Amino acid sequence: MNTRFSVLMSIYIKEKPTYLRQCLDSVFSQTLPPDEVVLVEDGPLTPELHAIIDEYKERFPQLKVYPQEANSGLGSALNIGLQHCTYNLVARMDTDDICHPDRFEKEVGYMEEHPEVDICGSIIDEFDGDPSNVRSQRVVPETHEEIVKYARRRNPINHPTAIYRRDKVLSVGAYEGFPEDYYLCVKMIMAGYRFHNIQESLLHFRFTDDAYRRRGGWQHAKDDFKSQLFFYKAGFTNFYEFVTNCIIRMSVRLVPNSLRVMFYKKVLRK
Repeated sequence: MNTRFSVLMSIYIKEKPTYLRQCLDSVFSQTLPPDEVVLVEDGPLTPELHAIIDEYKERFPQLKVYPQEANSGLGSALNIGLQHCTYNLVARMDTDDICHPDRFEKEVGYMEEHPEVDICGSIIDEFDGDPSNVRSQRVVPETHEEIVKYARRRNPINHPTAIYRRDKVLSVGAYEGFPEDYYLCVKMIMAGYRFHNIQESLLHFRFTDDAYRRRGGWQHAKDDFKSQLFFYKAGFTNFYEFVTNCIIRMSVRLVPNSLRVMFYKKVLRK
């Protein structure tokens, strides 16, 4: 493969050092290694996290680190990182997930073979503890037409698996709002950019009961309302879709965590 690519990551103080090490090991042991890894430090970090980052910077010169004085949130950190990415093809990665060994080979290969595609993702295996402990899969549609239809109800790309063309992302204003990745997908769809999802899992996604808990609460409910209102006013969804999406999403945010876990596992996952 001739296409060079960057990997874009952001880390903040609450990340666990063990998770970061597992993540970096999976990135740097790929069958197609990245040409560059851009890591944005979103505010101050712990000494333990700094020690791991320093170790990997010494071992892998393609790791480039950009510290920020204050925590600004994921979207802002990724926007900073995009400005530092050398290559137009950019793969996203979260610092607590684990890539399958051939993730980049398959994604970069697909983007090389399909220059008409602007953003590509894959299915994910959601695990707790050990990557072999797969609790569920988040399956997303394959074709552009299916993805556009799906996006009117839910985020159509598993963002930690995304690989995209940097110039197209920047052309729509990159990351904004919340959830940042869903906003980005809708903006790119409305701009006429093409999507695809590889129909196999290329990532182990860390998802514990605490992660379900963090997805609840009034703030997330209000954020969901704002995002759905944005989609409706932009003409992406109709009034019926706006109302039903708000009812479903806000209900899931506000129910007890045990019911939220059940809804995700029984309705939203395979």
